[in-house]
Amino acid sequence: MALAAVDINCDMGEGFGQWRLAEADDAALMELISSANIATGFHAGDPSLMDATVRLAAQHGVGIGAHPGYRDLQGFGRRRIEGAPEEIVNDIVYQTGALREFARRHGASLQHVKPHGALYMELAVNEELSRSFVHAMQATAPNAFIYCMDVSLTHRVAVEAGQPVIREFYADRDYGRSGSIVFTRRTGKLDPAAIADKVVRACREQRVRTVEGDDIDIAFDSICFHSDTPGSLAIARAMRAALVADGIKIMPASELAHLPRAITRG
Repeated sequence: MALAAVDINCDMGEGFGQWRLAEADDAALMELISSANIATGFHAGDPSLMDATVRLAAQHGVGIGAHPGYRDLQGFGRRRIEGAPEEIVNDIVYQTGALREFARRHGASLQHVKPHGALYMELAVNEELSRSFVHAMQATAPNAFIYCMDVSLTHRVAVEAGQPVIREFYADRDYGRSGSIVFTRRTGKLDPAAIADKVVRACREQRVRTVEGDDIDIAFDSICFHSDTPGSLAIARAMRAALVADGIKIMPASELAHLPRAITRG
């Protein structure tokens, strides 16, 4: 069943002070996406950068999301940190609350929360942590979407609890047979045309090729790519152009949620 509409989300505001990680400018990327995952200070980001990125998203009508991570600036949040679920979730609540206030400052609202890096991957396989996270979301942001993989425990727990969720497809990451992405710390330069073909095929067929060479089913509502992936601007342009050419509408999660979950064409 081919998707008629999809969200495009990207990790944004990933710098600190004068330091910037991505080669692409957030302003250029913001014109090509529909939802932004904005770093909240623990893996990247600082108050001034959060404010500027939120303002930019609001100006472009892009859905605003908090992108909380482990307290790991040096490792960019891609190193797993041990901690009690309550401690880790308190860090998520702290970061999410800060981003939500910047959104309020610019007359916008918090659309979603998407954990970052190693925290995202840990939540995907850790039921106790996922339950603590979802419980906190229901208390503090019951209307905010949780972005996660369809095969993750995060998704299952959120659905059971009635928390809104958006399932992701990763354009610039590889998949394994389990249906989960293959976690990597470094990504080489990718072919934008190949990424665009991969994304359009996923939208048409709901399938993706794994690193083992198999095709597996994949269910999703949003396409994710990373601003720190080399060539991210070219990837974003190629993806968006290919989706539009195929007749697939691009809209933020807040609008997508009003459509039936299984939207088909033809």
